[in-house]
Amino acid sequence: MTGVSDGESVSLDLLKKKMAEFAQERDWDRFHSPRNLLLALVGEVGELSEIFQWKGEVPKGLPDWKEEEKLHLGEELSDVLLYLVRLSDICGIDLGKAALRKVELNAIKYPVSMCKGSSKKYNSNSNNSTHN
Repeated sequence: MTGVSDGESVSLDLLKKKMAEFAQERDWDRFHSPRNLLLALVGEVGELSEIFQWKGEVPKGLPDWKEEEKLHLGEELSDVLLYLVRLSDICGIDLGKAALRKVELNAIKYPVSMCKGSSKKYNSNSNNSTHN
């Protein structure tokens, strides 16, 4: 159904292309303004949040979750990703490159020597820990 075999990775470019085709086939491009896509993305993040709302801390791998719960989670995560990919495309942002750049900037902003083992963010401007 996906056209991708198990073990094969899916690129952001493929998702961007699929989302553009999906919108074009339905004549939805006129509705896909940055504002509308952002609001749809926020709505999907809300739906994703509802899944975790009353579960407390959840261990990695979700070992206590039923398969149907994991399937639902995958659907909501996908909605968030697809709206994010579409929003970045409509805004002319190369999401993959922007994300890699952000990882590089975070590595500079939060050096291992100052942050390793701590959940607090190191603020190099004031030498104080802060949560941003």
